[in-house]
Amino acid sequence: MNTRRIYGVILRHLYLLRRSYDKMVDSFYWITLDLIIWGITGLYFQQLTADSKQIIFMIISGVILWNITYRAQSDISLGLIEELWNWNLINLFVSPLTFIEWVIALVALGAVKSVMSFLFGALVAFILYKVGIFFLSIHLLFFMILLLMTGWWLGFTVSAIVLRYGTRVQTLAWTLVWLISPLSAIYYPLSILPVWVQKIAMFVPTSYVFEEGRNLLYNGIVDYNKLLISFGLNGLYLVLSIIFLRNSFDSVLKKGLVKVF
Repeated sequence: MNTRRIYGVILRHLYLLRRSYDKMVDSFYWITLDLIIWGITGLYFQQLTADSKQIIFMIISGVILWNITYRAQSDISLGLIEELWNWNLINLFVSPLTFIEWVIALVALGAVKSVMSFLFGALVAFILYKVGIFFLSIHLLFFMILLLMTGWWLGFTVSAIVLRYGTRVQTLAWTLVWLISPLSAIYYPLSILPVWVQKIAMFVPTSYVFEEGRNLLYNGIVDYNKLLISFGLNGLYLVLSIIFLRNSFDSVLKKGLVKVF
């Protein structure tokens, strides 16, 4: 494994980010819009309910933290889709670049862009609503790692499906992550969901993160056993998604990369 080749893939995408208004808008515009809409909604709820100072923090932090998963997933899956749009996938793999180097580069790129978007969102939240998400202290780091891991395995899953079925299923790059958002309990506790939905949510790693985020906010404690469950689920799904992606890639190689579109 050659770190220079990994760095080269990352650098290529960062150059594209700097020169593409579409990518800049996608990284910073949507989180700003979400913060404005959900922040105003939170302020309205805060006025309706007595002793509800935590409401605005819960909503704003939910927007910022969920964006980590969304960014990590979309940057990985769109990294592949853009190569297909540009007919560039075959060019990548006639070079010495290996499959694992490409995967690591996409993971690192997703992490970098997620952190950039997170810091920008945290700044906007503080300017507009005086909400300081770093109040979560060291716990915030663990939340971010778990949310990044979820974004990674979702991104690999989407990439594997796109490799098998082509760009006709590319809409998954924008929609799959939102399928698990109702089960993630971003803005509400899992207890308000039907019992059968709660049982499904037990297999969704992000549900533990947001539940423990609320536990920290309201009770000042975090149950790290729950976060370990989230880590275990993420680790399992990450391994399975990489195997799925590897199998899809090998299947495509037999047909020829030039036929993938």
